Amino acid sequence: MSIFTPTNQIRLTNVAVVRQKRAGKRFEIACYKNKVMGWRSGVEKDIDEVLQTHTVFTNVSKGEVAKKQDMVKAFSTEDQTEICKQILKKGELQVSEKERQAQLESMYKDIATLVADMCVNPETKRPYTVGLIEKAMKDVHFSVKPTRNTKQQALEVIKKLKETETINIERAQMRIKFTVPQREAKKVRTKLTKMAKKVEGENWEDDEFILVALMDPGCFREVDELIRVETKGKGSMELLSLKEVEEGDEKF
Repeated sequence: MSIFTPTNQIRLTNVAVVRQKRAGKRFEIACYKNKVMGWRSGVEKDIDEVLQTHTVFTNVSKGEVAKKQDMVKAFSTEDQTEICKQILKKGELQVSEKERQAQLESMYKDIATLVADMCVNPETKRPYTVGLIEKAMKDVHFSVKPTRNTKQQALEVIKKLKETETINIERAQMRIKFTVPQREAKKVRTKLTKMAKKVEGENWEDDEFILVALMDPGCFREVDELIRVETKGKGSMELLSLKEVEEGDEKF
């Protein structure tokens, strides 16, 4: 990076530009290539690894820096790092058509992979291949949204596939082992068995009650809070596996 006069001009090289229009003005930030998508997906968490500079521009290629009053009017703050984060979140990444297509194809594959990892065929309890998920996504005309993270979009795909019944699919069940003091066991057991998809085993050992069950992933926070509150922090839950799939099962 080289800086030259006048002082409101900064020249940057090998840069990925993210642009957003607000309050009638154009704002741009200079990022390192291949880092923007990592930030949006949550893989990259260090802002300094994403931004080439914490400066907000009106035109990165010309090195023209945004005026303070324009930033305050558009973003209600003059904190340039905070403004950069807002532009990173909602702005449009400026890339060539070839680069854009490559990024969309990569995200499409990542989303399909997440869906395959999170789901099974409910009849066979076996996972689908990424290729089959990609085909199903095409059948429901799913379009990648480059500004949203892949996990959110994978959940949207699962919902859409279930609604359209394109393929028989459901979230894979979590196999969880619960350990609860005997004193609270009866009350906790009643609630857990109602929430569980399937109870695989129960056992009373010394002063503890142990239950192994298959739970819907969407219940994780609820059961975690149940164990913490009802046992006053004395109970525990251990995730044994993320899928109700027998070892050695093949994917379709």
